[in-house]
Amino acid sequence: MIPRYARKPMTDIWQAENRFRIWFEIEAHACDANAKLGRIPKQAAKAVWDRGQWDIARIDEIEREVKHDVIAFLTNLAEHVGEEARFVHQGMTSSDVLDTCLSVQLMQAADILIEDLEKLLIVLKRRALEHKYTICIGRSHGIHAEPVTFGLKMAQAYAEFARCLTRMKDARAEIATCAISGAVGTFANIDPYVEDYVAEQMGLSIEPVSTQVIPRDRHAMYFAVLGVIASCVERLATEVRHLQRTEVLEAQEYFSKGQKGSSAMPHKKNPILTENLTGQARYIRAMTIPAMENVALWHERDISHSSVERYIGPDATIALDFTLARLTNVMDQLLVYPDNMLDNMNKMGGLPNSQRVLLALTQAGVSREDAYRLVQENSMKVWDSRGDYQLLDLLKADPIVTDKVSSEELDELFNMEYHTKHVDTIFKRVFNVS
Repeated sequence: MIPRYARKPMTDIWQAENRFRIWFEIEAHACDANAKLGRIPKQAAKAVWDRGQWDIARIDEIEREVKHDVIAFLTNLAEHVGEEARFVHQGMTSSDVLDTCLSVQLMQAADILIEDLEKLLIVLKRRALEHKYTICIGRSHGIHAEPVTFGLKMAQAYAEFARCLTRMKDARAEIATCAISGAVGTFANIDPYVEDYVAEQMGLSIEPVSTQVIPRDRHAMYFAVLGVIASCVERLATEVRHLQRTEVLEAQEYFSKGQKGSSAMPHKKNPILTENLTGQARYIRAMTIPAMENVALWHERDISHSSVERYIGPDATIALDFTLARLTNVMDQLLVYPDNMLDNMNKMGGLPNSQRVLLALTQAGVSREDAYRLVQENSMKVWDSRGDYQLLDLLKADPIVTDKVSSEELDELFNMEYHTKHVDTIFKRVFNVS
């Protein structure tokens, strides 16, 4: 992952030092378990903990010769531990170390992503409550529909990311598994107690049937959740991008003092952060397909998944961590323009109230087909004039309409507060507050 889109706590998870530390803990805990079973001397297990060290450069040097990363690590570990190192890795296979380590790393990454989501939710809730009754036009197909509030837009985003948080916690639980079962996963040369013990020490659950590797449906689900979260990021980022368009300008990314929008046009304020988030989402989603394809391994194991995971493990988690942090910052500093929202809503001469008139006519005894035709004929005059006409005026001048609905009743049908009467209900559903 390039440094431009990476944050240190997440990148540290994928550094060699953390990986080898986890490998060492797996091996050392396995030694403890074997010592408790009487399969290796207790002093040997203690020696591993006391003298266990590793040197990344030396491991790389050994790997260049042996072409095997776990053997290179164990060889270097033995150089520090000494004679007792012969009891390390008893009955284990490389996948026991690699898969259990990957589970720990993905669990560590999930902890950061969960914290990221919790911080984002705090900001979204604050903005939702701040703009609970800030009226703006709702759009379907990009076209004016009926009034909503900006707070409802934020509440929708909050509810969506609250689901993402639940999914991320579930993904963490599903990936947090340990496999210490030996070649082809039969425990032929290692007691299942060792797996139980290592799992407990490392905060993992055991893999019921590991077949030498942890089944990759767990990993596929994990990365699929990352992809869903990225899509939710893009949804909100796209909303901001649309609202910042010059002809809309209902909201805008914060533009700092000294910031430049264009190398050619000094007047520009571009939505560069949310455009970046859209790109990040595309990148993260792209890593879900390889994770799905990793599920179908040959027989009890192969390593076709290995190279893929060396990419997508770090890249997907690092990218999503950066993305969530950036989105949180964007929403925290987002500039909102309520006056522009009202101006935009009023541009089309009251058209957002057409459904209320339609329903009122049907309640007054007009067939739905005739009511629709009456309202649409008057609405199209407003539409074609681009707001020069007012729908309310045209309806009041239409004798067929006023024969069924009085002028006073028509006025009430254009009361914007009608559209916000259930905002409290929605907020209570989302935030459990009125």
